[in-house]
Formats: sequence, C-alpha cells, structure tokens
Amino acid sequence: MRQLPSIDRDLVRLGEMPDLDRWLEQIRATGGCAEPVYLTGHSTTLDAATGEVLRHFTTATEPGGRLAVRCRNRRASRCPSCSREHSGDTFHLVRSGLIGGKGVPDTVRKHPRLFVTLTAPSFGPVHRAGDCHRARRRRCEHGGRHGCGRTHPDTDPLIGQPLCGNCYHYPGHILWNAMAPALWKAFRDNLYHHVATGAGVGRSEVRTLVRVSATKVAEYQKRGAVHFHAVIRLDGPDGPASPPPAWATADLLLETVHSAASAVALPCPYSAAYGGGRLSFGTQLDAHPITNGNGGRLTDDAVAAYVAKYTSKSAETAGAVDRRITSLAEIRALHVTPHVRALIATAWRLGGLPELQHLRLRTWAHMLGYRGHCLTKTYAYSTTYGQLRADRAEHARTLAGARDLYTDWDSETTTETAWRFAGTGHTPGEALIAAGIAEGLAANRQTAREELARADQNWEPR
Repeated sequence: MRQLPSIDRDLVRLGEMPDLDRWLEQIRATGGCAEPVYLTGHSTTLDAATGEVLRHFTTATEPGGRLAVRCRNRRASRCPSCSREHSGDTFHLVRSGLIGGKGVPDTVRKHPRLFVTLTAPSFGPVHRAGDCHRARRRRCEHGGRHGCGRTHPDTDPLIGQPLCGNCYHYPGHILWNAMAPALWKAFRDNLYHHVATGAGVGRSEVRTLVRVSATKVAEYQKRGAVHFHAVIRLDGPDGPASPPPAWATADLLLETVHSAASAVALPCPYSAAYGGGRLSFGTQLDAHPITNGNGGRLTDDAVAAYVAKYTSKSAETAGAVDRRITSLAEIRALHVTPHVRALIATAWRLGGLPELQHLRLRTWAHMLGYRGHCLTKTYAYSTTYGQLRADRAEHARTLAGARDLYTDWDSETTTETAWRFAGTGHTPGEALIAAGIAEGLAANRQTAREELARADQNWEPR
C-alpha cells in the first residue's frame, strides 16, 4: 500500500483530533502566527480577602495540554502575521508622538518637528539606480573600471553592488555599522549643544529649558549600510505636556540638525582596519518639517506609516539572511551575492580580533555588524510597545464580555500564575493551516478597507 506524504499524514492526524475546533481557535487567536510559542501552566485569580477562587485557567484541558501564543517576531520574512501587528503598533507609537493620543497631549502638533534621514559615508563606489557612474577609460589598480555608464532600473540586482569588490572598504563598512548606535547617541547629545549655541544659552542651562524627544528606525540600504530615519521634536523641559520656549523654532531645529550631524566624530575602535581615526555620518542628510496634514508631503500619518514599514524589514532587504551565522563553512554555503558574502565574512573575521570582542561582530555577522535595535525612542516621545499591547489585551477582554464580569473584584484580587515553555513552531500540516488562516484574515482586512473606501466615496452630506 502506497504511503501518504508526510504533510498529508499530518493533515489526517489533525482531522482526527477530538479537540480540533479548540486548536483552530487558538491559531486564529494568534492571527495565524507562523512560529507560535507554546506554554503549559495555569493562572488562578483569588479574592484577596477570603481566598475564594474567582477564576481558574489551566492548559491541562487544551489541545496537547498547551496554549499557543504569538511569537511577536517583527520580521515579515519570519512571521507575516506578527510582523503586521508590530508594524501597526509602531504606527500608533510614532503617530501619537506627532499628533497626541495614547497619553500624549494633542498640543505636540504645535511643537517643532522634523523628519530626518542620516546616512553612512561612502566605502567605495557602488552601482546605483538610474544613471550609474559615468563610464571612464581609466581602470582601478585591480583592473576594474572606475565607472559603469548604464541606466539601472529600480529592480536591477546590480544596485548596491561595488564597481570593484577589491577596492571596496569592507572593514570600514562593518565597523561603521557596528558603531552606528553610538553615532546616533553622539548626534542626540550634539543636538543639545548646537541648540544652546543657536539660541544663545549655556550648555548646562539648555537641558532645563528644552527637551529633544525623538524616535528612529534603522534601514538597510542596498549596499548593506545602515541609515536612520528619525522623527525629532522639541518639547519644553517637562516633555510633551510643556511647550518649548519661543526661541525653539522649527528653523532653529532644522539648522542645528545639520550642524550637529556634521560635527559627529567618534574614535574608531580599530583604526588600522578602518583606515582612519574617526567615524562620522555621510554627507547626504535630509531634514524636512512635518506638516499637520494640510497639503504637505510629509504629513503625520505619512511619516508614521513610513517608519512603521521599516520595522518589518531587516538585513534581508540588502540580500543578507535573517538568522545567526555559526561558522565560516556556513558563510561559504549561503545563497547570497558576493558583496553580502564578503560583508558577512569580514564581520566574522573582525569578530575574532581581541581588540573588537566588545562589538560581538560574530554574533551580529548576519546583521552585517549592526547590533542596535531596529527602533528606539526617547522616554518622553510617546507611549510604549508594552502599553499598546496591554491596551489591546484589555480591548479583547472587553469584546469578549470578560471585563464587565470581573469589574467588581478586579481591584481586590490576587493572581497566581505558573507557566513553562513547551516548544515552538508548527508541524507541516499545522503550518499549512496557519498560513491559510493568516491569508484569510488578511483578505478580510483588505475587503473591509475596500468597503470603507467605497462607503466614503458614496457618502453625501444631508
């Protein structure tokens, strides 16, 4: 008798599960998460005064004796469902710092606000979209041409690849990525100094008069270098609830952003490999005021959506991989471009130097040396991811009718919990079903958006 393929056998197993409906309910609750985390344990809510058990949940009665929860991976390449949720949270986190809400007063709309892009310097000429480098007869010392002369469409895989891999400064590229978080901090510190100079106040006094609130997201360029997109806002000394001084204008902020970025110069941790003693930002810097949505290109919602988009991406946008590297043999076997392979190999090689152990370059070789968080913010900029998740959980409880049921004793209870990790991921059949659930939810959201847009078009005032 012919044996069924493994995925078919797994689907048959799932179909014979007595508690299949409850398992499907769990997977729908995770949004079709591609890599759910399974937990075992219980949660018991007691009356603080009498010890009476008010609510009890245990995974003993769940399918397989465990409960599935979201993996919360921000990368779309790993989990599209959780990535979408993380991007949505990022949108609201950034937007609340621009227009208010989520605990931020709406008066922040009137504060000076800029959208800033900080780039890396050049490590060697690379192919670029549109008209590439003008072709030249002269060749480099390795026999490669100094120019290209072609016009590359945006989808051309050559974009970001060096004109000559031997001329490209790979150690400098990796060390710059590794030090990018420190460069961002130096830039923020510089901002206070340059604001003080521009306003004519003392450096020690400026922090008592104005606060720089900011959030930034890291994006990988095609060449594999990190650059930052940032929202920068000037507040009063008490944060978003206090207006900045009259002299703290958008024009002053625009001027000081340029001067503060150009003044950043940090010592290289290994100047022999970098080829120079200082690290700095590239000369390409964009800074534009953010409008309140009345005809401007950089509106509040547009900026929030732009930042949120990049939290679902990582080094894979530059052709790298989304998992950690464990050996040189693994680097040789990667299905990547020669440029990306050279970057990862350089990070691995530099990571073996005693002078650079503190940078942990081998751990972050798959990220091309960058070891910072995808998105960071100052404390006072807006709400937090944790608060957004707590609000969403509270909203879900309200929709389920649980909040009203327990309102009377919520403030006079104690909760005892005991949870243990029980595994991750799906079997082949489970993965197929979860992907179908995720696609169905995405299709429902798209249909709802289209219906809403159609309703807006057909609406007429009475």
